[in-house]
Amino acid sequence: MKSRKELKAIAVQVIGDEKKAIDNLINLVDDNFAKAVETIFSTPGRVVVTGIGKSANIATKIVSTLNSTGTPALFLHAADAIHGDLGMVQPDDVVICISKSGNTPEIKVLVPLIKNFGNSLIAIVGNRDSFLAHEADIVIDTTVEHEACPNNLAPTSSTTAQLVMGDALAVALIECRNFTAHDFARFHPGGALGKQLYLRVSDLYIQNERPCVMPTASIDETILEMTSKRLGCTVVLEGETIRGIITDGDLRRMMQTYHSPKVAADIMNHNPKCILDTEYAVTALQLMRSNSITQLVVVDKEHKYLGIIHIHDILREGII
Repeated sequence: MKSRKELKAIAVQVIGDEKKAIDNLINLVDDNFAKAVETIFSTPGRVVVTGIGKSANIATKIVSTLNSTGTPALFLHAADAIHGDLGMVQPDDVVICISKSGNTPEIKVLVPLIKNFGNSLIAIVGNRDSFLAHEADIVIDTTVEHEACPNNLAPTSSTTAQLVMGDALAVALIECRNFTAHDFARFHPGGALGKQLYLRVSDLYIQNERPCVMPTASIDETILEMTSKRLGCTVVLEGETIRGIITDGDLRRMMQTYHSPKVAADIMNHNPKCILDTEYAVTALQLMRSNSITQLVVVDKEHKYLGIIHIHDILREGII
């Protein structure tokens, strides 16, 4: 077994080797990359990404990234393609074939079939003098000098290069489509990222009760209102006007001062932190954090009191 020092040195070596491979990609980006983006952007069909072995794993990640950023895509395993799954490829689809060598038997069988279908074929390949590179309409070069594997065998640097080039394609397409954060949220409605981009205060505060007391309410009445509504606070209202807020912290401070307040107005905070119901929930979270508080008063554009949003509401949605 290697020592910890040796193991850390191996990690640094691998990261360094793969960094060099990525740095070298900058020199390999040429007009073919731009042509690939233009071809994908202009197609009325989908992007079919195929490969075999470790390249197939990279292909699935690229497909996932494309789908989540506005470019319809699907994965086709090269081995399955030549055993029936080639029917997934439709006439208007663009096919991206990923391979380090460009000479694997499955690729040699698959490529002519795609060419016969008439689909545009983009190769992400680590060997420009390969069967795939010669047959493809567009070649994106991901050649690496050597793998991070000490035997120069296990796909490491090469798959990293493929992945990075796939990300470059996806990001270029994002720019071409003017794909916004709101567009991203439409494809991620169930995840924390998506919720940050679409979940609003109005979606959360309505689940809570609306605690409020008048400025003349007794301390007992105030505590009863706070306890029954279970939000750790109550707004102090005079008619429809917000006069202040009383929180659990205000009650604790009242007990520590040993004086005897008579009504809610005696202990309320006159400057409650408020947020519009149309704001994003993540904005409410940021406001709570910056002020070290756990709830906000929700108001409409006329500053009418609507309710309370609590940090627990946001926690339940998994935004944090």
